[in-house]
Formats: sequence, structure tokens, C-alpha cells
Amino acid sequence: MIPLPLARIAEITSGALAGMADPRAVVRGPVVIDSRAVEPGSLFVAIKGSRVDGHDFAAQAIADGAVAVLASRPVEAPAVIVGDAVAALTDLATAVCAELPAAAVIGVTGSAGKTTTKDLLARLTARIGPTVAPVGSFNNEIGHPLTVLKADEDTRYLVLELSARGAGHISHLARIAPPKIGVVLNVGTAHLGVFGGKEAIAKAKGELVEALPADGVAVLNADDPLVAAMAGRTEARITWYGRAESATVRAEGVTLDKRGRASFTLRTPSGAAPVMLRLYGEHAVENALAAAAAAYELGLPVATIAEELSEAEPRSRWRMEVTDRDDGVTVINDAYNANPDSMRAAFGALDALAGGRRRFAVIAALRELGEESDALNEGVGRLAAGAGLEGLFVVGPDADPILAGARAVAGGTGGEDPAPATRIAHVADVEAACAALSELLAPGDVVLVKGPRAAGLERVAEALLGGGSR
Repeated sequence: MIPLPLARIAEITSGALAGMADPRAVVRGPVVIDSRAVEPGSLFVAIKGSRVDGHDFAAQAIADGAVAVLASRPVEAPAVIVGDAVAALTDLATAVCAELPAAAVIGVTGSAGKTTTKDLLARLTARIGPTVAPVGSFNNEIGHPLTVLKADEDTRYLVLELSARGAGHISHLARIAPPKIGVVLNVGTAHLGVFGGKEAIAKAKGELVEALPADGVAVLNADDPLVAAMAGRTEARITWYGRAESATVRAEGVTLDKRGRASFTLRTPSGAAPVMLRLYGEHAVENALAAAAAAYELGLPVATIAEELSEAEPRSRWRMEVTDRDDGVTVINDAYNANPDSMRAAFGALDALAGGRRRFAVIAALRELGEESDALNEGVGRLAAGAGLEGLFVVGPDADPILAGARAVAGGTGGEDPAPATRIAHVADVEAACAALSELLAPGDVVLVKGPRAAGLERVAEALLGGGSR
């Protein structure tokens, strides 16, 4: 963060100094919402949540080195008192970003793949200048400004992930840090019930390209019709990526190795270079292409882009983490989140990685799918039962549609051919899933763990790996 005295922070946030706060005391960062992350020079933002009230930790934050607390009510500590701490956080990040004209903001959005693409792109931009990017999925009204506030005078690239749970959300985030380059990955079924349809999702995602200036660049997926249609919603120049021959940056000759990792030729207007990804699943190709297209617009040579993509390892946890146990059991931990599209991608990765080995899957009912929830979850069940599994375990509540779809395929009803015998079971919780799996797993088996974040299925993967991945 750029150094700011408390008087300036109070001015930006329309706040009032309290608790004997020194107006000349300088906050040098980081700005944090978790008192355990406080460092000397920090600003602690006290947010009242549903279970924890940050104001209760104000005194401890100061004791640990925070300069002051940004609070919405008086606390027993030096503070800047504001009407709304989250709104004040937004105002502070907006002001700081405006004072960093040398930093180019790159925004990434889409229904799936945002975090992986952000991670790849941040690796690429780091080759040409100091880069700030969120850890994991800091992509909402709190995580986004916290990431922006990590930038300082040396920052040249801010690679930001923008999430939407309704109309206007991406526009709001884009006002905090106005993007120069906007990357739109896809329009899928994530949060379908919140938006009401894919067209509404497309409208919300397209707010990113609408925020671009005329001298900016919209990096759009040529293979997704709803993304391609966003070209008419921006004054910025368009760069297309994808597998279509019309794409400016495209992948040619995609193949998968025995571990499900893709290789391809990266083709650009200035040349081509081979890429051998270390990321798992063919869907990683689209994420790599999106990052490559943005990096190409920034002037990176195609050979450099290909080199960085080929060396990139997964950075954000619980996203296609593949770990081999000593007994040869392979665990695929893709439990960070799930929607129908990412479920298809995960089972595709399982198929490529498992080959002729026995396959198991632990999944949970998908959420936020609205009126189509039952039908889409039934489709997930059909997908799973058709994946050649030895065993399918569905964890937690609302499992009936998945189970019905799986059993329909396993029984050969509904027009599908009968699948190989699959053990299909509903288990109450993570502990039950672990117990059931432990009785069946043998050396060499492969287990896919995939579900919505709220299901906590990462604990299944961690238990299978003896408490954590190695």
C-alpha cells in the first residue's frame, strides 16, 4: 500500500478520528480484515459478520502493531470511525488506485476458470513488471479492494479477478480499479439460480468490457457465443482467443498425456511456440489461452509466454490438485467449488488421468441453480454414473436428484446404455464418505473429490492423504 497518514484516510473515507488517533501516524500496510494477519504499520478493518464481529478484536490488532482500526462504531483503540466499514474500504481502495497511474489493471471474469487464469496471467506479467494479484479467489466487494490496497508505487500490473452474484456487481468492482484489459472466459451455469438464466449471466459478465476505455483491450473467448456477443458492448479493441481458426491467439494440435495434462501449439500473429502444461485437465487449455492473449497484448514474445505457461504449477488450493499416495492411489482434489460445467471438466480430467485404473468419485449436490436445480443435478448424476466409476458417493443433503440420475444410467433406463456396475451410495457427511472409501480403495485406484464449497469436500481429500497433500 502507498503510505497514508490517518488524516488522509479519514478524509478519503469521510471518517472521524477517535481513540486518541494521531492524524500524522502513517499506515504503510497491509490493510487486513483478520486481526491475526496484522503486521506493524497495518490498518485493521473491523467488519461485523454473521458469526464474528471484528470490533471485538480492535485492541488486539493495535497491540500487534496496527496503526489504527477502520471501524463503524467506537472501539477501545485509535480508530477512524465511518458509517460503513465495507464502503469505506471501497473508497480507500478507489483513491489508492487513482494515485497509481503507472499500474495497468487487468480484470478477469467468467463462470469458471477465473482463478486459474488469474494465476497464469500474474505469472506472465511478473516477467515484465512488479505484479499484484489476489491470493485464491479474493474477487468480491471485500476481497477486491483488499487486493487493490496491496499495490504501491512500484506496482506495474494489477491482475484482478471479478466475481458477480447479481447485476451491477462487476461494474462496482471495475469502478474501484478501472481495467485497461478485460478478459472474459465463458458464460456457464454457476449461480444460475441467482441470475435466472445464462443470458442474465452474460449481461452481468459483460459489465467488464463495458468498463474498458476506448484505448483498452477486450480479450474474448471466440468459442463461446455468449462471450463473443460482448464485442458489441465495448469501445475497446477486441482480441480473440480459443481453438477456432478465427482466433487471434489459439491452440492447435491439443493432446493429453497419461496424466491428463495438455500439450499444444500456441499460435499468435507473430509466431508460434509449443506449450506443455503442468495443469491437469483439457479445460486448462482455455485458461492458458486467455492468459496468453492478454500477455500478448502486453507485448510478451510468444516464446516467453509458452515458456511460462509450460512451467506454471497450480497456485490456488483445492483446484485440480493431483497427489499420488505411497500406495499408488491418486487423489484429485477439485473441491473448491462446483457447477455443472466444472463437473463435466472434472470428470473429463478423471477419465484422462485414470486410464484403465479403478475410479471413484465423491461429490455433493450443486447449489444456486434455481428452478433448474433438480434437472441439472440429475444430469450430474448421469454424468458420474457414465464415467466408468467403481463407486460413487454423494455427500450431504439434497442428494436425491443426483442419485436418481446416477441410478437411471446404472440401470440403463432413460435411453442410455447400461453403465458398468457402479456402487452408488448416499452418505451423510464427510466422515461417512471417508469411512466408506477406506473400505474399498486399493493400490492404484483414482479418486475424484468435487463439490460446492459449502460441502467441505476438501476434507475428504485431506483425510485420504493423511491430513494434507504432500
